[in-house]
Amino acid sequence: MRTVRHLLESKAPEVFAIGPEQPVLDAIKLMAEKRIGALLVIQSGRLVGIVSERDYARKVVLQGRSSASTPVSDIMTRDVVRVGLADTADHCMQLVNDKRIRHLPVVDGESVLGVISIGDLVKAVIEDQQVEIDQLQRYIAS
Repeated sequence: MRTVRHLLESKAPEVFAIGPEQPVLDAIKLMAEKRIGALLVIQSGRLVGIVSERDYARKVVLQGRSSASTPVSDIMTRDVVRVGLADTADHCMQLVNDKRIRHLPVVDGESVLGVISIGDLVKAVIEDQQVEIDQLQRYIAS
């Protein structure tokens, strides 16, 4: 089974982040520009939260707040579910399913190494299943 280390190796090494004091509008613009669904919230080099399009929809749009004047810290998720390089794709898939989340920051101590999305996990599971199917077909044919 693949580990988070393997998943990160197959991705671009970029980590997109925003500060907690910045306006939500800046976060939404950055997500749109980068075509991503969430940003890590980093303050003084430490992961302090994560903000997603879902947070924006539920905590700004539905509550009638202003994107330009609401700071990211007001809508971000503070209790961030994190994974490490040795965690398996299966473990990550279980986390996103159980916690109903779509993004998992990858950390080593206080260092943020990347982000694994549910799309990355689904892709890995499909690729692993294809390898298993190919192996079974070769076994049956021999």
